[in-house]
Amino acid sequence: MNSDSNAKAYWSATLGLLTKVLVIWALVSYGAGILFAPVLNNFSVGGYPLGFWFAQQGSIYVFIALIFWYARQMGKIDRKFGMQED
Repeated sequence: MNSDSNAKAYWSATLGLLTKVLVIWALVSYGAGILFAPVLNNFSVGGYPLGFWFAQQGSIYVFIALIFWYARQMGKIDRKFGMQED
């Protein structure tokens, strides 16, 4: 692969990962905490309605997991395209 096509493929893979992260973020923060809260409130976690739990605590746990997942996936992309830091 030449340098220009390698850079374009790298950027495309990076944007694809970023899109996935943003979609998950939006679904968890806006979806689970606000839009789907009435449906989720039919279930409970620790005695609290699930929609409330997601709005207050669950989204934070998901966001922390998302940070680690993003870092791991980005490392894989970096290695695949020879962009890793030594």
